Amino acid sequence: MSNIDKSETYKLGSHTVNRLGYGAMQLAGPGVFGPPKDHDGALAVLREAVANEVNHIDTSDFYGPHITNQLIREALHPFPDDLVIVTKVGARRGDDGSWIPAFSPRELTQAIHDNLRNLGVDVLDGVNLRCMFDVHQPTEGSIEAQLNVLAELQQRGLVRHIGLSNVTPTQIDEGRSMCEIVCVQNYYNLAHRNDDALIDELAREGIAYVPFFPLGGFSPLQSSTLSNVASRLGVTPMQAALAWLLYRSPNILLIPGTSSVTHLRENLAAARLKLSPESLSELDRIAS
Repeated sequence: MSNIDKSETYKLGSHTVNRLGYGAMQLAGPGVFGPPKDHDGALAVLREAVANEVNHIDTSDFYGPHITNQLIREALHPFPDDLVIVTKVGARRGDDGSWIPAFSPRELTQAIHDNLRNLGVDVLDGVNLRCMFDVHQPTEGSIEAQLNVLAELQQRGLVRHIGLSNVTPTQIDEGRSMCEIVCVQNYYNLAHRNDDALIDELAREGIAYVPFFPLGGFSPLQSSTLSNVASRLGVTPMQAALAWLLYRSPNILLIPGTSSVTHLRENLAAARLKLSPESLSELDRIAS
């Protein structure tokens, strides 16, 4: 039995994916910039993920830049028929590794072609528009012009599905008035729960919610309550945090990232973890 048999599935556009996937961001070098220290190790992580029935990989050509997509292609191409690779556009990297908005029609179009080339595909399964009105958090601003570009590329057959990242409910409503939005990717985890109401609304609409930094990102989750619950269950705190997310709502798709095969296996094992009502209640209270 694979680690993720019990994580169940959810629709991502026309695809059905296992709810516990993999995020490739950490395969790039420090600061998500430059090549990995262990090239062969990065390939091994990707192959291990797919061997354990991960069929949803999150990436972007601005990771590296270009690094993670090139690693995915080297490790897994030709891709399994059921593998869904979702990328992001809307940003680029400065020479110093900074994150810079790349929202013009030319930049968005170039980003699509860069993703196609580096992944070695003719069409992208999914593309999330990363909103960069503020690099760190959702900030209001119209996304009509940017979505028009992606919708046109979708009509040309270069993009199958469109999603949104780092967005507000108002921007989601604007996006849905223009085209089908299959997923929303925002910052959310056990301790950072600003999107609680949004997740429930998207679930009612059948739209996937993909939390980035599900384990806290560059500042890993730390909580005595989380540690105590994990200790009682005989698992790591990160496994307990991932399991809570799977319990939180059926439309949540997880993409925890790692550059370690050992940590990947630990993350995937979270799909088999059973949380009692008491444990869920304890974990729910962490955010408050």
